[in-house]
Amino acid sequence: MSLEKLKEWIGRTQSVEDLAAPFPVRALAATLDEGDPDPRNGDPLPPLWHWLYFLEIAPQSKIGPDGHAERGDFLPPVPLPRRMWAGSRFTFDGEPVRVGETIERRSTIKSVEPKTGSTGSMVFVTVQHTISGPRGVSLVEEHDIVYREAAKPDEKPRPPKPAPTDPTWRKTIQADPVLLFRFSALTFNGHRIHYDQPYVTGTEGYPGLIVHGPLMGLLQMELARRTNPARIAKSFEFRALSPVFAGGAFSVQARREQDGSIKTWVANSNGGLAQEGRTIFQ
Repeated sequence: MSLEKLKEWIGRTQSVEDLAAPFPVRALAATLDEGDPDPRNGDPLPPLWHWLYFLEIAPQSKIGPDGHAERGDFLPPVPLPRRMWAGSRFTFDGEPVRVGETIERRSTIKSVEPKTGSTGSMVFVTVQHTISGPRGVSLVEEHDIVYREAAKPDEKPRPPKPAPTDPTWRKTIQADPVLLFRFSALTFNGHRIHYDQPYVTGTEGYPGLIVHGPLMGLLQMELARRTNPARIAKSFEFRALSPVFAGGAFSVQARREQDGSIKTWVANSNGGLAQEGRTIFQ
């Protein structure tokens, strides 16, 4: 399909309603080994924990070869096989939604852009999500999805640049398959790169299971807010730079900047920079 045809998806919208039930919050707190183990109705939902809701529930017969829903409904049918979460940007301008409330997500395709990288053709799709509760809009997220060509037989990932070594705060995470499975289950994410070793190595050409980009983004946000408990996040952004693979440990790190913002990043087991972000507080 031509790019011009794909651009016809720009402006397409979708609205979903959900109930912010307490169990997913309890389960994610257990998965992250932190947080309130017994959330109650009325408790505010932490930043980014809205990812526990509005889950895509495509019928099994409509699942594509990568484990995602077939393209061409809400998301454009980009004819490139590999899909990754490239990054997100958030603004928190309203009251947080609360556990037990009925919440709504309105999604809009904002852009469809082709690019060329070291591994060939790519297409970036940006989706804007507006999350609302009974008191109005709570947050707005822009989510970047990148589609890439199939892996070439001789393709080798480019080594990431070194991560900063001067964090104010740091947390080490064991990237074991159970962590990946639990996060996939909590977000109803069927993407096979996170749990299917033969698929991710044989079909997509990666050396192992891949840690979810949004999981690392969530851990960055958690480190920033938990080390600054008296402050309220106004915005957060992160972007993926290099994959992190299961089987070892990675670290989530953060540093207070001179302007008061918190710079966050993820370093892989070899100290390479995998993801970076920034939180601005009120």
